[in-house]
Amino acid sequence: MTETNKVIDIHSHFFPPITQAEAAALDKHKAPWLRVQDNGHGMIMTGDQPFRPVYSALWDPARRIEEMDRSGVDVQLMCATPVMFGYSYPIDLALPWAERMNDYALELCAHNPSRLKALAQVPLQDIDAACREASRAKANGHVGVQIGNHLGNLDLDDEGLLRFLTHCAHDGIPLLVHPWDMMGGDARMKKWMLPWLVAMPAETQLGILSLIMSGAFERLPESLKICFAHGGGSFAFLLGRVENAWQQRDIVRENCPQPPSSYVKRFYVDSAVFDQRALGLLVDVMGEDRVMLGSDYPYPLGEQDVGKLIRDAGFGAQRTGRLLGGNAGEFFGI
Repeated sequence: MTETNKVIDIHSHFFPPITQAEAAALDKHKAPWLRVQDNGHGMIMTGDQPFRPVYSALWDPARRIEEMDRSGVDVQLMCATPVMFGYSYPIDLALPWAERMNDYALELCAHNPSRLKALAQVPLQDIDAACREASRAKANGHVGVQIGNHLGNLDLDDEGLLRFLTHCAHDGIPLLVHPWDMMGGDARMKKWMLPWLVAMPAETQLGILSLIMSGAFERLPESLKICFAHGGGSFAFLLGRVENAWQQRDIVRENCPQPPSSYVKRFYVDSAVFDQRALGLLVDVMGEDRVMLGSDYPYPLGEQDVGKLIRDAGFGAQRTGRLLGGNAGEFFGI
C-alpha cells in the first residue's frame, strides 16, 4: 500500500487513565478523571460527578487498533476530549496539566506509532505558554494541535489567539479547531442533546466566520494549516446567506474586503456530517482537496463505521482517495 492510499482519520478522541488524584491537582471539584470498570467500560468524572459513560477504546490502544482494522482505517489522529482543555485555570496549573495530557497521548501512540498519531492540547489562556507547548509537542512527536473554537468570550479573531495561529503557521504546526463549551447552556437546550445538535454546528460556523468577517485571514500567513471539525458545522449550508449579506450590507463587509466564499481556500474541514447529501454539498462548497476523513470516534455521535460515508458516496476513485487519506497525508505530513 502506498502512502497516498492510506485511510487517515484525522478526528478521533482519547481520554487517558487520569486518576482522581491527578485531576485534584488541577481542581478537585471539577477537573476530569477516569473511573475504569472491569468490563471494559468506564465513566468520565468531573470531581465527584459522573460526566459521560465511555468504553476502553478511549484509553486502550490495542482496542483502538482492533476497531481501526475492522473499519479499514490505517492511521488515526487522537486528540483530547474537550473537557480536558483546562482553559479556565491559572497558567501555573494549566500548563503542567496540558504537558501531562500530551505526554499521555504519546504514551498511547507508542503502542503502534505508525498507526496512532496525536494532536496536542495547549493552555490558550496564556498565549506565550501555548506557543511554547505547541512547539514542544511538535518536537516530541505530535503531528499538530487541537484547540477549542473560542476562549470564553474571545473568538478566533482575538489578537492573542491570532498570535497563536501565526506562531503555528511559522512553526509548521497544523491545527484542528473543535467546538466546545457550546452557546446556550442549559437554559434553552436542556435535553435531547440539543447543545450537541444545535449549538455545536453553530459554534463551528462562528469560529470560521470570525476569521473571515474580521479580516483575520488577510493578516494571517497563507502557510497556516487550519481545519474545522464536524464538517465546518453549518458553514457550507449557510454560506449563501453570508454571501448575500456581504453583498447587501456594508456593516457585514466592513472588515472583510473579499466575498466570504473567496476564503474557502484558506481552511479545511472534516467529513463528519453523517449524510450523503450533506457530504456532497460540503465537497461542492469546499472542493475535494479541502475535506478530510474525520469520524469523532469513539463517541456515540461519531461515525460508527469509520469512512463508510465517503466510501459509499460514489465519488470515483481519485476523489474518494483524496477524502479518505490523500488530503490528510499532505495536511499533516503523514
